[in-house]
Amino acid sequence: MKRLLTAFVSCVALAGAPMAGSAAEANKELKMAYDADPVTLDIHEQLSGGILQLSHMTFDPLIRWTKDLQFEPRLAKSWERIDDKTMRFHLREGVKFHSGNTLSSEDVKFTFDRLKKSQDFKAIFQPFSDLKIIDDTTFDLITKEPYPLLLNAATYIFPMDKKFYSGKDDQGRDKDMVSKQVDTFASRHESGTGPYIVTSRQQGVKVEFKRFDDYWDKDSPGNVGHITLTPIKENNTRVSALLSGGVDFIAPVPPTDLDRIKRDPNTDLVTMSGTRIIIFEMNQKRVEAFKDKRVRQAIAYAINQEGIAAKIMKGFATPAAQLSPEGYQGHVDGLKPRYDIAKAKELMKEAGYEDGFTITMMAPNNRYVNDDKIAQAVAAMLARINIKVDLKTLPKAQYWPEFDNRAADMMMIGWHADTEDSANFYEFLTMCPNTDTGAGQYNAGNYCNPELDKLVEQANVETDRDKRAQMLQKVEQGLYDDAAFIPLHWQDLAWASKKNVEIEPILNVMNSPYIGDLVVK
Repeated sequence: MKRLLTAFVSCVALAGAPMAGSAAEANKELKMAYDADPVTLDIHEQLSGGILQLSHMTFDPLIRWTKDLQFEPRLAKSWERIDDKTMRFHLREGVKFHSGNTLSSEDVKFTFDRLKKSQDFKAIFQPFSDLKIIDDTTFDLITKEPYPLLLNAATYIFPMDKKFYSGKDDQGRDKDMVSKQVDTFASRHESGTGPYIVTSRQQGVKVEFKRFDDYWDKDSPGNVGHITLTPIKENNTRVSALLSGGVDFIAPVPPTDLDRIKRDPNTDLVTMSGTRIIIFEMNQKRVEAFKDKRVRQAIAYAINQEGIAAKIMKGFATPAAQLSPEGYQGHVDGLKPRYDIAKAKELMKEAGYEDGFTITMMAPNNRYVNDDKIAQAVAAMLARINIKVDLKTLPKAQYWPEFDNRAADMMMIGWHADTEDSANFYEFLTMCPNTDTGAGQYNAGNYCNPELDKLVEQANVETDRDKRAQMLQKVEQGLYDDAAFIPLHWQDLAWASKKNVEIEPILNVMNSPYIGDLVVK
């Protein structure tokens, strides 16, 4: 799917769909099974696929991506360019939060300020200097410099209810507090403008949702009134739950069960080429050998990406040698996986590590497709160049705190650039870690190349598409030459449902199904 950035700097206001019309009668029930449930109700606590999926269910963004990666109006009904650093947005009038409060520019400003404070989101909003309120339904998003991805970032703004999240909770803490370590008010309560309200939640057991009676989008075809989301970690159990009729909709579908679902006359399978990259990061602060580029390159040569994609992923993945998938501006056509055991051993010997060394490795076991099996395979491949791996896999909820603490020498992470742009990969995964700006937030390898970072920063203010592509491709080539990380593959996407659950129209490459528009026959 081709990524188009030309619309990102458009000066033309886009008219939104009117709120007039009658909503579909929401009387259907849906039983969903994901591999994990949301770890929090605070949509700013963690930047992850699960939280973005929850955000689209319980909140609404200013704008959102379409299937062909254009923008469509949501809470913002239109927008126009004021100058090279300013975009003006116009909110829909009369939109209600779940609390009954009415959406205004004050809520958007409150949300913007909170995003700037969020550990996970502040890097995305670092280019922005201000959100200026014009009136109750008009505001300006202002960037420090000309910024080509302003509208991309706006897809992350899911306005929160300022009145609901103001004041103190029963522990005496500020209700707007964002924290990964503390059980906050926002992690347990929500008031969004989205199609669904959370009615009950048992972490690791189930989440119950009901349709919001005052939902603003009266043109939505969605007719599901009640949703039960159940986390089912085991792939076979999740697929069996669908085939037996226990649930109506599952994700992800493991590659080993694609044919099984295709053969079932009562289910539909939807697949899509993905853009989520799966990588391993090598912590240079924990392992002296990882500071040597030759050792990192040796590890890159020791990993058989094509073998992993063929055998473990059953062909349901695209072997990768870089972060940027085809179609992204940073993608370099000539970069291919470099599996070569002889070359890997030669590099280890040249670096003085012919006899190898021992490292620790961590990976999740319920976040990415076959994540634990992939980690086991990588560990076995490293043994061939005398790197002994002490591998530990953990459930998603336990893994992320360990990842944040950089608790192992090599750690797995998957990343989908929800901005649909190469720079997003670099900002989070490869830039020199900086706690003040949020750069390198997920750079668990502590890799640092200031020259490449400077190119990324230049690209982030370059609105000429061709010049920007050249900069990003130079970054991608530099990361490859440095063996900054170990790329594995881009994970393909698959969902399955009962025949009467029309999931195809609500699915997208961002893997954030727009459940509010789901139709059940």
